[in-house]
Order: sequence, then C-alpha cells, then structure tokens
Amino acid sequence: MALTITVRDETTAGDATHHLSLDLLDERLTVREIIRARVYQEVDDYNRHKRDTFNGLIQPTDTERTINGFKQRQWREIDWKPQFEKACTAFEKNQVLLLIDDRQAESLDQEFLLTARSEVAFVRLVPLVGG
Repeated sequence: MALTITVRDETTAGDATHHLSLDLLDERLTVREIIRARVYQEVDDYNRHKRDTFNGLIQPTDTERTINGFKQRQWREIDWKPQFEKACTAFEKNQVLLLIDDRQAESLDQEFLLTARSEVAFVRLVPLVGG
C-alpha cells in the first residue's frame, strides 16, 4: 500500500530546519529503507530541477556548506548511491539520529510500521571540538 510521510531535519534543540515529503511503497520499512527513500528522493529532486543548492542529509563531495545547504562550484548531477552509503555510515557512527514516532532507531535493520501521521525526524550531531 502506497504511503506518503513527511520527514524533517531537526537541531539537537528540537527545531525543524527542513521538511521533505516521501512517497513510500510499503508501511513496514527498515531504517535502511527509510534512509534510502529519503536520500534517493532528495537527490532525484535536485537533479531533475537543477537547483543551485543541494539541501540534503549528506554533504556531496566537492561542495561547500552554505546557509541554505550545499553548493557546487559548477552544477553537476549527484549520484544517490554514494550519498546513501555515507548516510548509512553516518547513522552507524551515531553522527545522525533517526527518531520515528518519538522512538530512536537503533540499527539499520530495525523495522518500523509507519502511518501517514508518523513523525520521522533526522538529527545531525555535530562533534565537539576541543583544544
């Protein structure tokens, strides 16, 4: 059964910074499948619309961070597969948290039953720099 959910990026303080609607083919998905759907859709949207700035979960190679996302020196298509692999690695290294209906996802293979009202949030953790 097809399902559309909204995912959001949040700061560690709980403020939403970005929203994205995802069209899913199933209600029961693993964390890996949720990440894949998100990364694929945001890269596909960027490539189709040839936007100036990529606003996604993972910073593409050869881009610089801006206030509104990541900017390439010269526009080129982004390949979703390396972005997906980086996102999975970031999740496994606890650099990105995934909260689904107020439950923290613990592994890429953990399954969740989603509904149209499910709340899905990605939180990027910034490592502290000391000195």
